Amino acid sequence: MSDRFLPPKGNYRKLIAFQKAECIYDITYYFAHTHLAKSDRTIDQMIQAARSGKQNIAEGSAAAATSSETEIKLINVARASLQELLIDYEDFLRVRNLTKWEINSEESIRTRQLCAHHNDSKFYLDAIQQRSAGTIANIAITLIHQTDVFLRKLLERLQQDFIREGGIKEQMYRTRDNYRKQHDA
Repeated sequence: MSDRFLPPKGNYRKLIAFQKAECIYDITYYFAHTHLAKSDRTIDQMIQAARSGKQNIAEGSAAAATSSETEIKLINVARASLQELLIDYEDFLRVRNLTKWEINSEESIRTRQLCAHHNDSKFYLDAIQQRSAGTIANIAITLIHQTDVFLRKLLERLQQDFIREGGIKEQMYRTRDNYRKQHDA
């Protein structure tokens, strides 16, 4: 039996959801400073929503060693922040009468396939330099949807892990109980 109850956690950089959230943040930072008026309050709101999406994945992962509840809550906050950002991108397209790609459009399918294979910010930052604001918004929308799928899967796994292993107090009790059994024998 192990004499450890703190699980190895916090390797958020390997999570595809984090990698994609980082891409979303970098795209949003570029987009907001390039395609929104300097006086537009949406700049800060979009950047903060994108930042919150990324940062809460990292914070939740770091907190996971001692609190499954905090991890689950923060991963869900990341999802909520990215949903807020999604609405900002959709609003941008709608109020400017720009096209939001239909889910089965050629552009949407091609972008989903491309985004499914790239989790590196540099790839996107290079690619969006020559793209229109509408195209960049649609790329961000695609990435947000893909990230949401990964976050939902992560939340499902975290729920199953909790059901199977319990929380930190249960793990501490099991470890202490096992220690006593081994040393009292």
